Amino acid sequence: MARAFAALAAEGLVVTRPGSGTYVAPRRAREDDAPGDTSWQAVTLADTRRPAPPVENALPEAPAGSISLAGGYPHPSLQPGKALAAALARAARRPDAWDRAPVAGLPPLRALFARMAGSDGGAGALGPDDVLVTDGGQGALSLLFRALAAPGAPVLVESPTYPGALSAARAAGLRPVPVPMDGDGIRPDLLADAFAMTGARLLYCQPSCHNPTGTVLAPERRGQIVDVARAAGAFLIEDDYARHLGHGRPLPRPLIAGDRDGTVVHLATLTKPSSPSLRIGAVVARGPVLRRLRDLRFVDGFFTARPLQEAAVELLSSPAWDRHLRTLSTALRDRCAALAGALAEELPGWRLARRPSSGLHLWVELPAGLQDTAVADAARAAGVLVNAGSRYFPAEPAAGCLRLSFAAAANVAELREGVRRLRSTLRAA
Repeated sequence: MARAFAALAAEGLVVTRPGSGTYVAPRRAREDDAPGDTSWQAVTLADTRRPAPPVENALPEAPAGSISLAGGYPHPSLQPGKALAAALARAARRPDAWDRAPVAGLPPLRALFARMAGSDGGAGALGPDDVLVTDGGQGALSLLFRALAAPGAPVLVESPTYPGALSAARAAGLRPVPVPMDGDGIRPDLLADAFAMTGARLLYCQPSCHNPTGTVLAPERRGQIVDVARAAGAFLIEDDYARHLGHGRPLPRPLIAGDRDGTVVHLATLTKPSSPSLRIGAVVARGPVLRRLRDLRFVDGFFTARPLQEAAVELLSSPAWDRHLRTLSTALRDRCAALAGALAEELPGWRLARRPSSGLHLWVELPAGLQDTAVADAARAAGVLVNAGSRYFPAEPAAGCLRLSFAAAANVAELREGVRRLRSTLRAA
């Protein structure tokens, strides 16, 4: 009987649905090129976990002539295109460029990431064995949320926070729980209360350049939040996405550099300062947790493509990389000042939370009575793209906000024109 059903299924005459039964297949159209019927998928997908909404690409493709003050990547003119092409060409000439890569990543690349994470070379310092190369920062987030907490568990997050983290956490079945911030970053007292109230064993935060607000965690709080997490027996995911996006001033050392007990799990990426398609990131961690992450990384996709890893090593090891970072730093600082100045001149009622010292964005509070989504829709109609702030909150936002990128536009003139268009939206919002 089983063979008979298998033969009928192979001929497309019956359809087997596990847990339901075997059914006569829908009659096929006579024409071979007729469209198929995918309506059956609604039943099958009903009992599966629905993925979280898209992350940075929630906006549809930008209409021609529009100005982007949205998104999470620098404009192509700020990317090291020539240096990337040269690095990829050198990598492709390696005789082993297309060989299988180690699951954890190429040792030279892991050593570079260990140094970025604050390794000082002393006893107990971070090394290549503490690093796992990933497919960019977003891939690392997905990996971490699935590895460090069970489905249904709470995960503490800053409020507001990066919506990509919220999406990855929810896709892993976790429950994001907001912890309030102030001008100095996440509040350690409320963090301790949140751990005690929820029983959470995981905290996600961005201490060096918070997305979206641009806040840098105050020096006296950096050790405090690690201590609070350690006392709760929890992991702290440190998202250090902006390590190479400073505006001329050095960022604080990563939290993991001062943590010898394995509380901090550090996330780094090369995608932001280089190119959206250089999907190279890394997780840096001490202790047995790295073995779990490595095993899950193997299940997900074996390893990150070796040619990209080789190209990343070539890029980071070349003088062109340091030159690019200096140029990028100056450009981001100038663009940040230009956008902040244009907002103060054109929209004085829009309150700028702070002038960030790193990163790609400004966080703006709207006047009372303006809804962020309505402003974003009206802005789009006026030819300028912005990110509505409500997407950055795990719960209800306290006020209407926008995240405005000063890196995505073509130049400073476009930034100023974008703000002028924003002013015109006040009548339509």
